[in-house]
Amino acid sequence: MKKLFLLFCLILTASTFALADTSPITHFKIAENPYEQNQVSVVVTDTLNNTLDNVNGDYVFTINGFEDTLKFTSGVAFYKHKIDKSTFLYARHVDENGGATLSSLYYVYKSESKLVPIHISWMWLLIIPLSLVLIAYLFKRFIIIAIVIFCIFVYFNYHNNLSIPIFFQSIFDGLKHIF
Repeated sequence: MKKLFLLFCLILTASTFALADTSPITHFKIAENPYEQNQVSVVVTDTLNNTLDNVNGDYVFTINGFEDTLKFTSGVAFYKHKIDKSTFLYARHVDENGGATLSSLYYVYKSESKLVPIHISWMWLLIIPLSLVLIAYLFKRFIIIAIVIFCIFVYFNYHNNLSIPIFFQSIFDGLKHIF
């Protein structure tokens, strides 16, 4: 009887430890918060952009350089800060168990009634300045036009909260995932 009771306690203890594990986040996206105006939510997805409902609990994200703990329920967490104008959002998650670092850059376009998050690939951040330099190098008479376009590109990024460190961090995170 004692051995049976000990075996039952051992199985019960093992099952509680197995249920205590949190689901790792492997992909996420930024979406408009359907319940609050001018707010976004972070949605945990799989590689096919389907929401993972089994992700629950608190996870640490860094959004635009500010660390915040987001509470996920059924794969969705709400970012509490309101968005007043169109802006860039750089969201980053480091897995606490030594997993991969995930990061995504979004341009959140604000219209009159809703927010439209647009994912910006790190490749575009690299291709646009390099193509301007290449055009200026190949066609010497377009140097001034390339410099003006580059200045407009830098001003647009800076005006919409995409600072130089976040710009380069997004490119470096993208390059890390290649290698």
